[in-house]
Amino acid sequence: MAFENRPETGEDMPSLSTGPVQPGSHLSSGLRSIFAGQNGLRAGWRLLIFLALLSVPAAVLLVIARASGSGAKQVTNSPFAVGADEAIIFLILCVVTWVMAKIEHRRWSEYGLPLRQALRKDFWVGSLLGFLTISGTLLIMFLFHGFRVSGLALQGTAILTALFGWSIALLLVGLFEEFAFRGYVQYTLASGMGFWPAAFLVSGVFGLTHFIADTNENVVGSVAVVMFGLLLCLFLRRTGNLWCAVGFHFAYDWGETFFYGVPNSGIVPYHNLFNSELSGPRWLTGGMVGPEAGILTPIALLAVALVFSRYHRENRYQILKPVSSPVTSRMASSLPQARPS
Repeated sequence: MAFENRPETGEDMPSLSTGPVQPGSHLSSGLRSIFAGQNGLRAGWRLLIFLALLSVPAAVLLVIARASGSGAKQVTNSPFAVGADEAIIFLILCVVTWVMAKIEHRRWSEYGLPLRQALRKDFWVGSLLGFLTISGTLLIMFLFHGFRVSGLALQGTAILTALFGWSIALLLVGLFEEFAFRGYVQYTLASGMGFWPAAFLVSGVFGLTHFIADTNENVVGSVAVVMFGLLLCLFLRRTGNLWCAVGFHFAYDWGETFFYGVPNSGIVPYHNLFNSELSGPRWLTGGMVGPEAGILTPIALLAVALVFSRYHRENRYQILKPVSSPVTSRMASSLPQARPS
């Protein structure tokens, strides 16, 4: 669209301008285009506001962790420790997302976690897929003599206690990681660059965080984590919400950490149901990192993606609709309006 500079009449002049020289329409149009697009405030600026709001409580938690001496990475985690940490950061994430929803005049459900669908069909479908995926991976590994179960690790009431504890803890892990990477961030980036470019970017960051957190991670494991993220984005795209992804994430980790008792991204099992052993080449078993660093995991994730796409063909994820936020409205009203030629 072309714009022309032309003298403005008295009623066209900005009411707060007292200087003798007014900015040209090209300049004002350029300023608006930097900050505002068809969806209101541009995606990049909205994401920066979100990250800025999130950084404040994150910095406070980091200071507290360092002061208490718990900043060092733990190789073994109890369900209580995992659950407590995840509950706190998930609550913070929810509050910041709620603030952004108010700023943008949007509903909470638009960011992927509609409460009315919590723990319903999509969640249980994802949970079934997640448990079958890790079980199938370990079954094939068993056939290649890389995995075996040597017996029960718990007895009596300890089984029920660990079952309850790990189920709650790993559900919180799934909720936090899915909402952190594929909630507001995915939603906002998709409005600026499209769903799948945003999905590849977010999944790449997802893989990078795992790579940084685990110094023993290899290339295969990093690729598997990125594929894991893309699969979860596929669930989001086809179901329209994050509950299937949360269920898959929860059940996959539950199968690794509690049920089979194998390392999960380098985290040693604790109060797991079965005593299991991984043996053989690292390309098969993943070594001390766990099955994700073996060649079988990417193959399993690809198979799940193909099967899921076969039975879920419709894209139900709603792309961001144009809406003007209060921030955008105030900013736009403060700038001179350019007129199309």
